[in-house]
Amino acid sequence: MKLSQTLWKGKEARVLGDQLLRAGTAVAANYRAACRARSRAEFIAKLGVVVEEADETVFWCELLEEAGIVPHEDMKEVVGEARELLSIFSAGRKTAKTRTT
Repeated sequence: MKLSQTLWKGKEARVLGDQLLRAGTAVAANYRAACRARSRAEFIAKLGVVVEEADETVFWCELLEEAGIVPHEDMKEVVGEARELLSIFSAGRKTAKTRTT
């Protein structure tokens, strides 16, 4: 959220920033929904949505950097954290799918 507030007001930055904000906040909302799942199957499905949104968040971060809108040094920590969360959610989904109980 803080990153999207710092973007300059050009059309490209605004569009990409809006996409980043939507995907990033969707990660949190969908994770919350996953934690309230009524069954294991529902949890796994909802966690799949979390993984998709986290991956999309990484994509928008990379695109902002590649487009030269946000310098690499400013994006390094954000992208690193986004990738780390993506790995955590992906591993959690994989574990949930393979557990037998």
